[in-house]
Amino acid sequence: MPARPGQRVLEGGSGAGAALLCLAMRVPDLQGAGVERDPELATLADQNAQANGLPGLTFLAGDVTDMPGLGPFDHALANPPYHPAAGTPSPDPARAQAKRAGKGLLATWARALATPLRHRGTLTLILPAGSLPECLAAMAAAACPAAAVLPLWPKPGQPARLVLVQGVKSGRTPLRLLPGLLLHRPEGGYTIEADAILRDGSALTMRDPGA
Repeated sequence: MPARPGQRVLEGGSGAGAALLCLAMRVPDLQGAGVERDPELATLADQNAQANGLPGLTFLAGDVTDMPGLGPFDHALANPPYHPAAGTPSPDPARAQAKRAGKGLLATWARALATPLRHRGTLTLILPAGSLPECLAAMAAAACPAAAVLPLWPKPGQPARLVLVQGVKSGRTPLRLLPGLLLHRPEGGYTIEADAILRDGSALTMRDPGA
């Protein structure tokens, strides 16, 4: 997330708050709002923010697609539901609800997250690689066209299972496919680059290193 101190960030489907908490620990004076459909998780996220001394974060119980009055925000992010509705559901009802996507859900989420963004604000989504065509179409329809795609490689020689997609509201930047991030070494364990992000709070920059 390209957030700077003092900016406002919106997360859809914030769960227990991990993403916003990590971002707020890295970026001082961040103001963040997480929207979570499960009231118990929203309460837990609030407690996590308080326990970590992050008063700038708030978590709301509700549906991100039906939350009028939010905004404006400088950035938005989400790990939206992506499992096909026709697939085998998780035996955990809460997990099934959080992960299963009905038809058109991605377009609805992209529109809901892009609407409260300021001009030139960013929208960042993490999705399975197979959802990329739908994601690009959804972000374009939400007037927040994708500007960069960053694959996450599990191990050397393995196809990316997940991709990060970042768009800019009213942006006109041509889409760039970035080199990506290699997560694990062949012998096991995180790569130096992944470990720096996950454990040391380094930023994952979605800019072309040659630009």
